[in-house]
This record gives sequence, C-alpha cells and structure tokens, in this order.
Amino acid sequence: MEGRDGGTRWRAQPFAVTLTASQRRFLKALVRRPTAQQRQVTRARVVLGAAAGLANAHIARKLGIAPSTVGKWLKRFCLEGFDGLADRKRSGRPRAFPAAVVAYAKAVACELPATRGVPLSRWSLAELLASGLVSEISTTTLWRWLAEDPIKPWQHHSWIFPRDPNFAAKATVVVDLYQRSFDGAPLGAGDHVISADEKTSIQARCRCHPTLPPGRARSMRVEHE
Repeated sequence: MEGRDGGTRWRAQPFAVTLTASQRRFLKALVRRPTAQQRQVTRARVVLGAAAGLANAHIARKLGIAPSTVGKWLKRFCLEGFDGLADRKRSGRPRAFPAAVVAYAKAVACELPATRGVPLSRWSLAELLASGLVSEISTTTLWRWLAEDPIKPWQHHSWIFPRDPNFAAKATVVVDLYQRSFDGAPLGAGDHVISADEKTSIQARCRCHPTLPPGRARSMRVEHE
C-alpha cells in the first residue's frame, strides 16, 4: 500500500510486529547474552526495532545490513514466531571426517604446547589448526569436536605445595585477621590491618613442578609458583 504525505512517498510495512511481554523479555535477554551468536543477536534486534515502530530502512542502517534482510526476518517472525529466526537446514550432507582424524585432533589439544615446540602455555583454536592438523578442518568444526568431548583441554586447575613446616600456624594468623581477630580476641574499632606484598617474583620463571595435561574427569593442573 502506498500513499503521499506532504509530497513524500511512503510505503506501509507489510509485516507489523507486536510483541507480548514475554517475547520482548526473551529477545532482550538474547541481545544481552554474551555467548549468543552474532547472527541471532542481529535477528533479535531486527524484531525489537520493528516492534518499536522503526521502518525497515532505519533498522537496516542501524544494524548495517540490507533492507531486504530486515524484511526477510520480519516475515519469518510474523509467520513462524521464534522458530522463524532459526537457521534453515542446509541442503546436502555435511562433510564427515574419519574417526581417526577427530581422535587425533583431541589428542593434540590435550597435549601441552611445549611438547610440540610451541611457545605457549595453553592452546588456542588457531594454534591447534596451525600445528599440523588436517588443513580442511574449520575453526568451528574443531571447537565443536572439543566442546562435545568429556575432556575440556581449556580448563585448568591451579595448585601449590606448601613446604613451610609452620605453614598452618602462620596461615591461621592471616585467616584470623581476615575475620578481624588476633590471638583469640576480636579487633577493636580503632584497630587496622595492613597488608603488604614484596612482589619478589614478578619476572617469568620456570615452575617448581611441571604442568600436568588434562585427562578424563580431570582438568589441566598448573602449579602456582
């Protein structure tokens, strides 16, 4: 439908979006979710913008996408609801990699980078791909393989061995001060606790104990000192 208003030509929006309170809360939460995929955030912003009365061209300029893209997602949302904002199933069978390739990729991810001469403390997806894995594997595919496995190479646990024979007695004093107590008596309103650190080991040094690689039901263990 077209008309004229003060000599300016306008076109009515073919798909009017009206959101319920729960739909609006869901879309706003999706936009704020740090782990949400960017394409899903963009589609949610398209719907929210249309519900606020913005024209397709305005939404397109604001999000940096084509007006036809805005129209496509508004049409899908009006016809299918939230299901319309999901990706369509792609035609064709997805590429499958041999099980040996998948197992090899996971094995390399669980190795320490130093064992392969890589000067890193932890692997990144890019470094894993550059370390000699199958060149046709994409970063997304490698991430999916690792995310689906019980072993999570990117998780690590820090630990330290206290070697001072008087560690318990010394630590008790510090812990008591955190609770504003000293020698079994509570600190008064005029008592102050001052904490100082000499910072004697800022420079990089070798760890006292080697880092242990991850395994099933065990994250990587990194010695703290």
